[in-house]
Amino acid sequence: MPDAPDRLPPGQVLTAKWPVLHYGDVPPVDLRTWTFEVSGLVERPFTLTYDELLELPRKTVRCDIHCVTRWSRLDNAFEGVPVQLLLERAGVRPAAQYALVFAEQGFTTNLPLRDLDRPDNLVALKHDGAWLVPEHGGPARLLVPHLYLWKSAKWVRGLELLERDIPGFWEQNGYHMRGDPWLEERYGGRPITQHEINRLRNRSKTRG
Repeated sequence: MPDAPDRLPPGQVLTAKWPVLHYGDVPPVDLRTWTFEVSGLVERPFTLTYDELLELPRKTVRCDIHCVTRWSRLDNAFEGVPVQLLLERAGVRPAAQYALVFAEQGFTTNLPLRDLDRPDNLVALKHDGAWLVPEHGGPARLLVPHLYLWKSAKWVRGLELLERDIPGFWEQNGYHMRGDPWLEERYGGRPITQHEINRLRNRSKTRG
C-alpha cells in the first residue's frame, strides 16, 4: 500500500473514526419485505429478497473512503455482492450508459455506467468483518470507493440502467454529477428543477 499522504485526495483530512452523516433519519427496514431491484435498459430485470441476496457469491474489497465533507478513512474492508455480478445477471443493453441508484426514503444518486461497472464496487453487507449497522447504511449499501462517499448510497434498494444521466438527490441540489475526489469534484453547478428532471427521465425511457 502507498504511504498515507499518497492516498489522501486534495483537501481531505484523515480520520480513524467513521463519522455518521446522512440527510434525514435512519430508516426502519423490515428484512422480511426488503427487496433489491435491477431494472431499466437490461435484458433480464430482476428483484431479489434479502435472503436471495445473501445466497449470492460475495467478495471482500479493501479500500479507502473519502467523504465530500473532507474526511478520509483508510484501509476499510467491505464484504458484499459484486455489482458486476448483478449487471451480468441482468444483461445490460448497449444503449445503457448511466445508472440511477435507488435507496430508502426516495434517495437517489446517479453514476456513469463506466463508474458502476467496476470490480471493486459492491452491494456491501459487512464492514471490517461486522454486519453493517443501520447508521452506516445497513442492511446493504452501495460501495463505489473511487468516488466521493455520497455516491455509495446507504440503504440501497436498486439500480436502474438508463441512456441519459439523470441527477440524483444531492446532484439535484448542486453536487457534482460524478464526484471524483482526486479532481475535487464536490460541486457541479446550479440546482435543477423537477420539471427538468422529468424531461430527462422521459428522454431515457426504455426503447421498444
